[in-house]
Amino acid sequence: MSSFHWLQRLSLALLAAGAVPLWTAPARAIEEVLIEVPLLRSSFSVKVSELKSPSALMAGRSDLAELDRASDGAVSQVLLQVLQRPIPISMIRLADGSVGSPLLEQAFLVVSSLGTIEGRDPDLTGQTFRQALDRARVNATGGEPTLVELIEALPGQRVRFNLGQVKTILGRMLAQRTQANSFFAQASPVVLPTAPAASSSPAVRQRQVRLAVPHRPRPLDVVLVEPSQGANGRFVLISHGLWDSPKNFASWGALLASRGYTVALPRHPGSDNKEQALMLKGAVPPPKPIELALRFRDLSAVTDAVAAGQLSGVTGVNANAVVVIGHSWGATTALQQAGLVPQATTLKKRCPQTSDPQRNLSWTLQCSWLDGVDQAALRDPRVVAAVAVSPPMSLLFSVPQLRNASARLLVVSGTHDWVVPPDPEAITPMRQAVPFGHQLVLAKGGDHFNLRPGQQANGGVLGPLLLAWVEAAYQAGPALSPSAGAPPLLGTGPWGHPLIPLKDVSTAIQSDS
Repeated sequence: MSSFHWLQRLSLALLAAGAVPLWTAPARAIEEVLIEVPLLRSSFSVKVSELKSPSALMAGRSDLAELDRASDGAVSQVLLQVLQRPIPISMIRLADGSVGSPLLEQAFLVVSSLGTIEGRDPDLTGQTFRQALDRARVNATGGEPTLVELIEALPGQRVRFNLGQVKTILGRMLAQRTQANSFFAQASPVVLPTAPAASSSPAVRQRQVRLAVPHRPRPLDVVLVEPSQGANGRFVLISHGLWDSPKNFASWGALLASRGYTVALPRHPGSDNKEQALMLKGAVPPPKPIELALRFRDLSAVTDAVAAGQLSGVTGVNANAVVVIGHSWGATTALQQAGLVPQATTLKKRCPQTSDPQRNLSWTLQCSWLDGVDQAALRDPRVVAAVAVSPPMSLLFSVPQLRNASARLLVVSGTHDWVVPPDPEAITPMRQAVPFGHQLVLAKGGDHFNLRPGQQANGGVLGPLLLAWVEAAYQAGPALSPSAGAPPLLGTGPWGHPLIPLKDVSTAIQSDS
């Protein structure tokens, strides 16, 4: 397998919400690091234990320790500043208190993007690697494990990385938060309204149906979340992200259904968690560019079935005014449904530029879509509003496309999203779109995974926002159409500004998990 395809698969894994960890441990954990110093055109070995502190390196016996002594500690000042920086990963915990799979993917990609790890064997269970990252979390001296602490816990024989590359990548990631930090410094964060208590909401029912569609060889699996009584006849679609599944978004559906909405969550078979498992086994390649169009067709096919009365058990629902919600790749699909047409121009220009200061992890996915752009120029005029949570979008859609969307847009991004960072992916393009009635919400402490509801009740931290937006969209009537000077949908009280900063959501996320 070429190094390019290996890195492509590894980078795509980070964009997944439920990916299977990739590696297991040999008999021992990593004990040695080989550091390549480009200016000296040399490499130096060092024991991981010597990287714990300047004094440990000064007292060590490795090549790098000798160099540090010869330079009177100058090496440790530079090197340890990088290696002891906390890794930008989410500390999402599962119900049993262990580290969740998004952390596994982020941690592994961070290390792999900085260099290579020698001495591993494939393992699709991920149990050993999960335990290694749990150890790194437990042994961390700060809130998050440092690069040294993670290296020490990783399985393998030796880590090899380029010091210049480490500084470049981490520096770029930090720089991409400049606008987000400025955003919060200039505005007073608002507090989300409280979602209705589950005990006081009407009962909802959830079921799964199969739908034969012309663009897929097999029927689509569709999760339906419906009110048991008091249906309002309004229809909402929810699209999951790469290698994810409807299950992780059913809580959004339940909250909306408790207010009378009929919600459908189709599984995208070419890029869901089942496809991921096959890819990790080498049975299938990464998702094909045609999925950019097929995902769109998945959603429209469900709307078609509702309109024709062919979706099992769904009646009395208006399919001519649809709201679409999506996360990650599903958010990109939601933007397509809202009338944004993918463009190849920016992809061709910027994808080859490896030193582009705005380059981020989501570009791996966006650049993989290039060959599918021409087939993805699709529209569904029945979509009247769309919510895009953490959407990869900067390369795919031009600013004029955002301004000319046929449906009203709400884009949500997290300040701690290192996969689809808010600065290049959301803030810059949306600032050009807000004069047309669109809105951007920036959630402090939100990352690429913790804004998903998962198993949290009432839609998690974004549930109340999504409910408020959907209800405002349906209440707007003819005023919903985006136009120059259109007021924002959430235009009363603290919601009046088109750029909305939310208070630190990480506290709420941790208390709910």
